[in-house]
Amino acid sequence: MQGGDSSEFTLLHLIKRLVYSLKKWLSPALLIITFLLSAAGHFLGWNFTLQFILSAISVIFVAGFLGKATESVAHYAGQRLGGFLNATFGNAAELIIAILLVKQGLYDMVKASITGSIIGNLLLVLGLSLFAGGLKFKIQKYNVTLAGLNGSLMILGIIALFIPAVFMNTHSITESDTKFLSLVVAGILIVSYLAWLFFSMITHKNYLADVSDESAQELPHEHAPTWSKGRSVLYLIVATVMVAFVSEWLVGVLEPVSHEYGLSELFVGAFLVAIVGNAAEHSAAIMLAMKNKIGAAVEIAVGSSLQIALFVAPVLVFISFFMGNTMDIVFTTIELVAIGVAVFIAKSITQDGSTNWYEGLMLLAVYVILGFSFYLV
Repeated sequence: MQGGDSSEFTLLHLIKRLVYSLKKWLSPALLIITFLLSAAGHFLGWNFTLQFILSAISVIFVAGFLGKATESVAHYAGQRLGGFLNATFGNAAELIIAILLVKQGLYDMVKASITGSIIGNLLLVLGLSLFAGGLKFKIQKYNVTLAGLNGSLMILGIIALFIPAVFMNTHSITESDTKFLSLVVAGILIVSYLAWLFFSMITHKNYLADVSDESAQELPHEHAPTWSKGRSVLYLIVATVMVAFVSEWLVGVLEPVSHEYGLSELFVGAFLVAIVGNAAEHSAAIMLAMKNKIGAAVEIAVGSSLQIALFVAPVLVFISFFMGNTMDIVFTTIELVAIGVAVFIAKSITQDGSTNWYEGLMLLAVYVILGFSFYLV
């Protein structure tokens, strides 16, 4: 009998080892295979729809890799800095895509993708994070002061986008004056964002520190990161480069695919391009929220939106200026309303420093409403 028990124990042990090995190697294998297939489809000129599907699947695995690397870096650097790094690396792909669009003179597509990135982060990424985290933890808390400052920065972004549009659309200033005003506003926003980084990361770092929560540190399945500090940073860089490539391949087939299926340019720019560009943030923010690291999840979602509005968009204005044809910062009424609505509800929900699943559901509801509205334009 004892021999039988021993055999059963050995078999169970072998099965566990096999499952562990599969988990360890299957994900990296799928990551590499889907990335190579996506590359093959792009360079060999396969059918556009097939390229789209392969690239979309590849983005999912690459984003998961980036999310894991970010979580590992966040362990060493803290939730806020880890979240900031993810937002920055996640936006690198969007910045590369936008620069390519600026080079081609597709300014309307650039502005639509900026709009989509902002509302996508504030509504979709933040909404999914709060919803997923709230299903597992009844109430999740983070620094209420940081929440208030993030809200104020979002309002600053709205004001900066709203003023040039009003002056241009009421014919109070000429087109050349609008471009000059856009450069001035862009410069002010970049300085404001850099000052915010100095304020939040250096002079008031402790004041804006994460809210400590034992459940975020004592989860039974959580252990020390799989990777060392150096390897985590290296993987974060590698994953970001992979995201940039896959995103570019995917965006390259969006236009023919959208024409084939009758999708408008505004919908493609504001939703499809933005969802692809934000894939990294989706994965990382949700994973962190489900581990009760809501401070990092909010930093990724809100921080990424702020970075797009206060840094990436202004930088694109200056890049277009140096390319010889300045892109103004005047957004359409539809885009301004979408950004305004997203900022309004996101600020309302995050300002108290605590979240639950129903607040996430409300954000997702607004995103779906905007999605259908943009689709019908």
